[in-house]
Amino acid sequence: MNYDTDNIFAKILRGEIPATRVYEDSETLVFMDIMPRADGHILVIPKTPCRNVLDATPDQLTAVMKTVQKMSRALMSCFDADGITLQQFNEAAGGQEVFHLHFHLLPRQAGDHLRAPGTMGDQGVIQKNAEKIRNTLLEL
Repeated sequence: MNYDTDNIFAKILRGEIPATRVYEDSETLVFMDIMPRADGHILVIPKTPCRNVLDATPDQLTAVMKTVQKMSRALMSCFDADGITLQQFNEAAGGQEVFHLHFHLLPRQAGDHLRAPGTMGDQGVIQKNAEKIRNTLLEL
């Protein structure tokens, strides 16, 4: 399958669609999920095109995983989390909906439950959580 340059994450990378960005380096971008299943739910993506793990280069995977680890540590700290749920889906049959490699990171508390998928989050809460994450990154 070919990479679709008009997927929503490619548009976010080009600045055509707004996103609440929380971290960026030369190879990756991190932004808030607009349908958060937990407070602090973020997405980590490479800045270069690839559909998913199946066609990503080793360099893309290395860059993304470095950022996943950095952001997981930040989420653990700023949300006083007991753990992190890391989700990544490949192809439609595997649950992938946006065909640009991405990892979901969700801070978790022991015994909590994720919200149902597909429900828009409160933008005020999302912005507040983004600021909390940004401030934590400055401290790490």
